[in-house]
Amino acid sequence: MELDVASVSEAIAAAHPDRQCVVQGGRSFSWDQTRRRTRRFASVLRTSGLGDVAPSHSLCRWQSGQDHVALYLRNCPEYLEGMLGSWKARCASFNVNYRYVADELVHLLDDADARAVVVHDSFVPTLAAVLPALRRPPDLILQVRDGSPHELLPGAVEYEDALGRADEQLADDLVRSWSGDDLYLCYTGGTTGLPKGTMWRQADFIVAALGVRTEDGSEYPSLDAVVERANSRLRALPAPPLMHGAAHWNALSCWIAGGTVVLQSVVDRFDPGDVLDTIETHRATSLLVVGDPMARPLIDTLRAERDAGRHRDLSSLRHLLSGGAVLSPTSAASLVELIDGLTVVDVLGSTESGRQGVARRRAGGGDRGFVPSATTTVLSEGRDRTLRPGEDELGWLAQSGRVPLGYLGDEEKTAATFPQVGDIRYAVAGDRARIAEDGTIELHGRDSVCINTGGEKVFAEEVETAIKRHPAVYDAVVCGRPSERWGEEVVAVVALRDDAAVDDTELIATAGRHLARYKLPRSVVRVDEVVRAPSGKADYRWARSVAAR
Repeated sequence: MELDVASVSEAIAAAHPDRQCVVQGGRSFSWDQTRRRTRRFASVLRTSGLGDVAPSHSLCRWQSGQDHVALYLRNCPEYLEGMLGSWKARCASFNVNYRYVADELVHLLDDADARAVVVHDSFVPTLAAVLPALRRPPDLILQVRDGSPHELLPGAVEYEDALGRADEQLADDLVRSWSGDDLYLCYTGGTTGLPKGTMWRQADFIVAALGVRTEDGSEYPSLDAVVERANSRLRALPAPPLMHGAAHWNALSCWIAGGTVVLQSVVDRFDPGDVLDTIETHRATSLLVVGDPMARPLIDTLRAERDAGRHRDLSSLRHLLSGGAVLSPTSAASLVELIDGLTVVDVLGSTESGRQGVARRRAGGGDRGFVPSATTTVLSEGRDRTLRPGEDELGWLAQSGRVPLGYLGDEEKTAATFPQVGDIRYAVAGDRARIAEDGTIELHGRDSVCINTGGEKVFAEEVETAIKRHPAVYDAVVCGRPSERWGEEVVAVVALRDDAAVDDTELIATAGRHLARYKLPRSVVRVDEVVRAPSGKADYRWARSVAAR
């Protein structure tokens, strides 16, 4: 059976109308309220002339047959309403990095050919500056109030006013048109190049990215079977910005499981105290973070509170999930130590591949590699065969089965990232990996940030993990810079903990206990703070500019 998010959400709302669907601070919406609000949002789009424009079977894999809706928002219920409401209107929403400056925003909105923009007041000045530069300005701008002093843009409509005037009774023919062929569109972060719009069929996205399967790993035979497993106890807190794929994947998978999405109150920065307050207040059962950049502030806060005699009630929290950046073994062990009964789940995957494997850590457990999903494999260097467990060759992490259609508007990159090997089409996002003897995946890092030094390949994330084993290091990012002798040399850009003191020799020696000599940094650059994307992912372009200076 082919699932789509709109149909699943409507079925769960019908079965559990009064169950809490999303909560943020003092704002709370039931499943029935969310159903009605998203229908109204869909009505606003349709009455503005937006909707599907061409059937997917008539298009190439890099072409979209639906209108696109930009979500230029911080974390809020309206973000999730915008996603679900767009799908109900047969449109495809997409994520906007709210740190983009004008030129970057012009590229994104033009690349997506955005027909509508939902924007927080805070971002109105940047949006106003780019509108005259767009190839085609959006037909609809909905402005979400956030307490900022900015007035409505000319022609814009206040979000709640628009919903209040809309009809929530969608025509039967529109509801019947919802399909597993409808698009899910997500833009990559662009930290190593220009962002690219990854297009999935929703039926593929729900299974491969959201992990919607039965307990035995098979796919659900019917929509009724999905609704039957709806779990009222599940309460997921995605702490990264929802414009990061992993965050809204976490929210959507919670919704499809019939649970409640919990959002923290402080959304203009990562506030570990507010995240912990939210877990306590709303009894979150899972927390999503992006690697060490979020895990370490949480650990520091918990330790400081423990030393001051404060003991939080985090008994509801059963799982901490991490994806998108390295979660070091040290951080994972600290989290398990500080939160009783916690299981840390490190998720392997990408926008282009979906979920590919997990590594779990519980109290008393050892470290293992990623246990791959049934459709995960490693292709050879030449991408012409799959590697067997124990082969020493460094290959390409790949996903088969339900994979994306391609990149929006880019035939060449679609062919490169989603190659055909024999009769099977794969998603190869660019991560290098080996298959260990026990079948687990040894992840080496993204090829786009691989450093070629003296003819040897060094993967930045591996060196970052080794450098961060030193207790004085708060954060680190590793990159290459030009070298007359080596072609490229490895450079570590490091931020130390407050009042910490350590020389470069000691930092490199710490890494040397875990890495071959050729992988060690030739230089260490000290910074007050490592710059990262709002999602927590490393900004390698920034790191290279710092290293070059």
